[in-house]
Amino acid sequence: MTQNPQIVTDVEVATALAAGQVLQAFDQGTFSVGGALLDNMENLTHALHNNVVKNGTTFDPTAHGERQMIDWYFEQISQGVQLPSPAEMTIVTSLDPCCMCAGSILHAGFNVTVAAFDTQSGINYDTKADFPALAPTVQAKAKSTFSYPAVNGTTSFARSASGAPLPRFFAQPVIDEQTQALCLTAFLATLGSVRDSVSQDLLPNQLINPTTLPANDPIIQGLQAIYPQTLQYRAPERSKPDQGLLPYLTRAAALDRQQGGPGQAVALLDYFGNLLFCLPGNIAASPIKTAFMLTTRAYALLRYSLKQQIGARVYQFLGHPKYGTFVFLLGPDDSAASLIDLGAYGSTMEGPLPQDNPNQFQYWNASMDPVGLSAYCAGLPPLYRDVIKVDPVQVAVARQTGA
Repeated sequence: MTQNPQIVTDVEVATALAAGQVLQAFDQGTFSVGGALLDNMENLTHALHNNVVKNGTTFDPTAHGERQMIDWYFEQISQGVQLPSPAEMTIVTSLDPCCMCAGSILHAGFNVTVAAFDTQSGINYDTKADFPALAPTVQAKAKSTFSYPAVNGTTSFARSASGAPLPRFFAQPVIDEQTQALCLTAFLATLGSVRDSVSQDLLPNQLINPTTLPANDPIIQGLQAIYPQTLQYRAPERSKPDQGLLPYLTRAAALDRQQGGPGQAVALLDYFGNLLFCLPGNIAASPIKTAFMLTTRAYALLRYSLKQQIGARVYQFLGHPKYGTFVFLLGPDDSAASLIDLGAYGSTMEGPLPQDNPNQFQYWNASMDPVGLSAYCAGLPPLYRDVIKVDPVQVAVARQTGA
């Protein structure tokens, strides 16, 4: 937080700050979304934009503005910076939050003010502020904390206010249609090209098993730096883990509990069934640093850093995660915390799953009835239910043994 923060008393000014970040994202070649974080004393505490893509390469599929903003907030708190509680903070975002960011906002307890609707991946995809994708308790919280201010004008960008009342410090409660139009059109202008860039990779028949690499190869060293037990387990069949994976999940879950989590762990198996990572979350550092968030981010950041170091060769051995398998120890439920993971998974895939790998998202122990979970996922916004078709399934061996 700066020593002399900007004072913001007007929702139009706050949205314009977010729109300025949108333009920076546009220039960077990433999803054109931006935001600003305000406290209840009208102070601008932080502003940033989407960073999914950097230097023309996927950097971090979870680096959406809202998610980054929340982790930034808790990093400041850990460093002793005095900030109001999340309930006294408002994230002003240029675009309706996706499932990952909506779950993060709801779970961490922030308020949010939204400039533009997103009818494909936004949590308010039907634009009615009724949040049909959410379970009743979470839905009620969204209705009390997600604000969609009125937009002036006579064009199709104009709208009436909906959702929760705006924070009281906004003396002027209306967004100018030109500001809102910039937020939406800049996002739509590059949505297809950016989505294509993060979804493209080598095809499975072009991948090489990383177990063929020597121990001193930068790829092996990079994997081991994150997870020393990398490549020590291999599933007997692609995307069909057996009991041999369970000890790795159990050990990581113990670390997750030590770091404030529920005992969650997430393993990433590559196309060949090799265990690359099995990581815990770190809820003590930030309530949204779930095991899945840290696993998918670790893999993306490793691929990004190795690309800078050894070039495109990294992609021959570390393929797109959609060709591998994520295995959770604890299955998702309909809470805000699980919405973070379901949304982050969607952001990691960003497009349709390979037809020969429909069980890309698996879990060992069910946290809710599998039929109910499938129905819940079928009610998520269109990107998740119709394009990615998010549908977690229980690991076959766990289902057979009644885990």
